Amino acid sequence: MSANPLTEIRFQIPFDQIKAEHVEPAVEELLAESRANVDALAEDDGPRTFENTLLALEDATEKLGFAMAVVGHLEGVRTTDELRTAYNNVQPAVSAFSTSIGLNPKICAQLKRFAATEEAQSLSPLRARFLRKTLDDFRRSGADLSDEGKKRLEQINIDLTELTVKFSQNVLDATNAFELIIEDEDNLAGLPPTAREMARESAKSKDKAGWRFTLQAPSYSPLMTHLDDGATRERAWRAYNTRASEGEWNNREIIVKVLALRAEKAQLLGYADFADFILEERMAKSGGKAQQFLSDLRSRTKAAFERENEELDAYRKSIEGPEAPPIEPWDVAYYAEKLRQSLYEFEEEQLKPYFPYESVKKGMFELVEKLYGVRVVEQDDLPGWHPDVQAYRLVDTDGAHLGSFYADYFPREDKRPGAWMDAFLTGRKLEAGWEPHLGLMCGNLNPPVGEKPALLSHNDVETLFHEFGHLLHHLLSRVEIRSLAGTNVAWDFVELPSQIMENWCWERDALDLFARHWETGERIPEDLFQKMVRGRNFRAANHQMRQLSFGTLDLALHVDYNPETDGDPVSYANSIAREFVPAPLPDDYSMLTAFSHLFSSPVAYAAAYYSYKWSEALDADAFSRFAKEGIFSDATGRSFRETILSKGDSEEPEVLFRKFMGRDPDPEALLVRLGLATASYR
Repeated sequence: MSANPLTEIRFQIPFDQIKAEHVEPAVEELLAESRANVDALAEDDGPRTFENTLLALEDATEKLGFAMAVVGHLEGVRTTDELRTAYNNVQPAVSAFSTSIGLNPKICAQLKRFAATEEAQSLSPLRARFLRKTLDDFRRSGADLSDEGKKRLEQINIDLTELTVKFSQNVLDATNAFELIIEDEDNLAGLPPTAREMARESAKSKDKAGWRFTLQAPSYSPLMTHLDDGATRERAWRAYNTRASEGEWNNREIIVKVLALRAEKAQLLGYADFADFILEERMAKSGGKAQQFLSDLRSRTKAAFERENEELDAYRKSIEGPEAPPIEPWDVAYYAEKLRQSLYEFEEEQLKPYFPYESVKKGMFELVEKLYGVRVVEQDDLPGWHPDVQAYRLVDTDGAHLGSFYADYFPREDKRPGAWMDAFLTGRKLEAGWEPHLGLMCGNLNPPVGEKPALLSHNDVETLFHEFGHLLHHLLSRVEIRSLAGTNVAWDFVELPSQIMENWCWERDALDLFARHWETGERIPEDLFQKMVRGRNFRAANHQMRQLSFGTLDLALHVDYNPETDGDPVSYANSIAREFVPAPLPDDYSMLTAFSHLFSSPVAYAAAYYSYKWSEALDADAFSRFAKEGIFSDATGRSFRETILSKGDSEEPEVLFRKFMGRDPDPEALLVRLGLATASYR
């Protein structure tokens, strides 16, 4: 076995052995090996078969892809200057090579040779779909371009890779650069005890006195929601919403370049804009259809949105007098929380003692056992990348090892913000059965403080369930073509398995599985549960408009934006954002410079942020079947597993949805769930 831990695919990834100095030699070796594999396929003049053409192409770069996935993951969860440098150094060559495959005329010719064979005409539906999508991928990758066009496309892809990696790193560095130290405890008025304790521990970890706050969500969110001192809230809000907008981590020019390159790439490949290029293979099919979807939701949300904001303004005046100043952006969460408390006598903090991380996780595992007939057990032989990381095995009813996964859910300064799921390995179908899959889920939840366990907010619980839904989509996959397995589906469908999981976080019987007071073991009291449910749709229109603003902005940048007439993209973005916000935005607002969903990879969620709402409509509709047949119905759960979770991209998503629901999606279900429509789905 190689001395370099990155040059072989291993289920037991030796994270404890991987060092920055391994990256460049490993990638150099694997690039050479991958090139040799591709060249061998290109030059093979023998008869074409499915195995020696399509499967050979899929396998040609497997080891390189695995190594890059591992290195990219480590750069996101345990970054160091040395690892970052090594990762940045290898990205251009890997990007160039990946682009070159889609531009290789000999490989394209081999695919067309196979497509003309008798075998190709009699392929199974899955294999026929793989052939069609592969040929289409080559067309979309530029296989039909002139030599000059191919050369330009290759450079565009390299540039996009370098720029988007730098964008993501700038956001991380800008986020970590900010800290706010409060030395006088009187200035913490309004802040819950759990947030105070966390801030105290944070200060101690940096050998500082007082209370330390950062722009990481577990620190930032309580500050904005509860702290009475408006000036401090303003300082934190402005820091958060101007990240990576100036100085050494300025992302403005990167955004300009990325948008220009994406537009050029789309036009080079024969599309009107980047959105049409991206969405051709997704459920929306075009940028215009996605824009219409968001516009329709906005029109049906606008009246409630305006009413909610009038109510919030009136509430502030009711407690501070008619001369109270207008609500500013850094006031919205604060006064909204106070209004919610007054209406429902309910504070999010009341729920935290009932959501200790370990109990929530255990209950989540019990839930999927009821629904899908799988067990989650701890796995001790998978070393992680940090002491916080836990490893688990997913086992089927017959004892089969379906897959394993890592869980890394607490914030660190060497770890990027947010929550995500990813895959390391997709198991193959062998004569003896299926190989197990390997995946991960990461987040930045409220960490343990002192002697207390990690106590989660209800939103944290939803996040945990959400990412586990993605993970199940990967681990329960039963598609023999790896490129069509697991989460390799249209991005406006991929959120269905994750978002549907959040529904169980609102059901009494489901909560009783895991919502237990960390000291007494008691379930959530019924009166507190009812308050939580009554407040579920509190300012639902505002929450919806926020998501619609991101989707609208994304599509506008990738459909309508013209740098010659629209100027600076940050200013252009702000002009759109102002139509969706409950309080006027200051001139230096620059959320776009930290909008990692759009700019952290060559594609990311670019032209596809709408998919969150699209998938939410699907999940609201799909959950209506569980609500009708029983939230623990194993028959309904098995149906969802068989028709959705196990199928990957083996069929069109519309077909899979119809197989589960027996009909086409009904987006009205989303508006009903949000209280913006009156029909009943129960």
